[in-house]
Amino acid sequence: MKASLRRRARAASALLAVAALSLTGTATANAAAESEAVNRPVTIQLLNVSDFHGQLDPLNIFGVGDVGGAAALSSYWQADRAQNPNTLLLTAGDAVGASPPLSSFFQDTPTIEWMNYTNFTADTFGNHNFDAGLGRLQDQIDLANFDYVSANLRNVPPNLSGVSPFQIYDVAGVKVAVIGLTNPEAPSLVTPGNLGTLRIADPVKAALAAKAVAQQRGATVFVAIGHLGVTQIDPDTGAASGPLVDFAQSVRGFDVILGDHTDVQYSDRINNQLVLENKSKGATYAKTRIVVDPRSGTALRTSSQFIVPLVSNVTPDPGVVALLQPYRDQLAAELDGVIGTSDGILPRGGTPAVERVQEVAIGDLVTDAIRTTYDTQIAFTNGGGLRSEIPSSYLPQDMTLRRPSPGYAAGPPYDLVAGDIYTLLPFGNSSVTRTVTGSQLWDTMEYSVGDIPAANGKFLQISGYKIVFDAARPSGSRLVSMTLDDGTPIPNDPSFVITATTNDFTNSGGDGYTMLADGMGVTRDLLANDVLDYVSALTVPVSTATYGRITQLN
Repeated sequence: MKASLRRRARAASALLAVAALSLTGTATANAAAESEAVNRPVTIQLLNVSDFHGQLDPLNIFGVGDVGGAAALSSYWQADRAQNPNTLLLTAGDAVGASPPLSSFFQDTPTIEWMNYTNFTADTFGNHNFDAGLGRLQDQIDLANFDYVSANLRNVPPNLSGVSPFQIYDVAGVKVAVIGLTNPEAPSLVTPGNLGTLRIADPVKAALAAKAVAQQRGATVFVAIGHLGVTQIDPDTGAASGPLVDFAQSVRGFDVILGDHTDVQYSDRINNQLVLENKSKGATYAKTRIVVDPRSGTALRTSSQFIVPLVSNVTPDPGVVALLQPYRDQLAAELDGVIGTSDGILPRGGTPAVERVQEVAIGDLVTDAIRTTYDTQIAFTNGGGLRSEIPSSYLPQDMTLRRPSPGYAAGPPYDLVAGDIYTLLPFGNSSVTRTVTGSQLWDTMEYSVGDIPAANGKFLQISGYKIVFDAARPSGSRLVSMTLDDGTPIPNDPSFVITATTNDFTNSGGDGYTMLADGMGVTRDLLANDVLDYVSALTVPVSTATYGRITQLN
């Protein structure tokens, strides 16, 4: 009996010992697992678009289909966040401005509301953010639930409130600094005076100074969002150039640099920094991964991919559809009416943007319209003011119309609606009539072609006269000849006077046309209204043809 009790006691003791060992082993394993989890790299996801410009409706891209748009992008980003909730959603200026009517007719409020809905993290300022002046911009800042950052803006108070050089975000325990940068040439790209007393400092110095302060405050990962773009890619070497490349070559220590402004898809590593730019208006977005060492908080590696957000691949977010429907209903009564037809698609954009390097049919249309309306000898308007092909991405509710967008009747010819004209000309500029001298016009046209072969929004589309220029000559002395349509030479002579129509932006010195900022000119109707009336009065389709008005040698 006693032996049996002793045996049972020994067995129980052994079981207790095994249990103790098991518990110790479990605790050790749990501790090891916890340690491994703590030391496991953190993957941060950046989603970003470039130059969205209030493009709430999809773009119809030839050979691709419907791409982007607010509802589809929202669905893509929801899926991306479901895969990795450690996500920042960023853009680098011009999310608004030069917007289609669905946004521009409502002071771009629909775009800001959509950005709030999709939980944007931060934005900075590009030149188009200032299109309507500081009052409109402040309203947008006040409406936004996301941050506006710009490190190189000076005199921010009292011009604007709610703007900081950078913000630091805690993402899964990692402190990520997002530093914003505004393009230095912005004041010359908007109506003079629209920036108030704001000044724009050197982006390199400002970015490095902001990065140093952010680092002192504990940030270990650094992202620059700059309204700086790639302006040219060498066709032979593939080498990129432009302000985005210049900036990246001049700074150190940024993990990712997100560019904007020039509608160029670009990705490279410069000074061990991942540098990106998307196509504009949501035609692409970038999905970037930053893998971070949780012990040091520093990035171990970065990678990125461009996504073409095909509408057909997702169910458009019904919440966004509902958000925008009241605005669509208001537009339809005013802008859905058919005003004419076109014999095809009048192109705009591309790489380089065609309206910024050569004569295009939409340029001929607009300048013919304002020259005819005010019966002047010539007309000219800046290519940067032409923001859409014709027919545009505007979506009238009548699906029986002949339109290039999916779901409509087939063309050509295509039915044009009022919404197309306001999509083409979204800035609210006015036509201006005036006289120019031969000398002024020579200076004006020399300046227009001075950057060729690089694309520039200052490039003028013209009517009533023709120019021939030699791109091999030095900038400023490229014009070979300039004649009126009847063959009369236009001399470089201050006594030769011509009547002209242009827009108020160019006439006030915008895009650098200081030779026109002489206080002359009579403001007329809205430019878009003049073009709409002109198209409505045509008895033939708007033509895709051009007429040899601008001839480039070499």
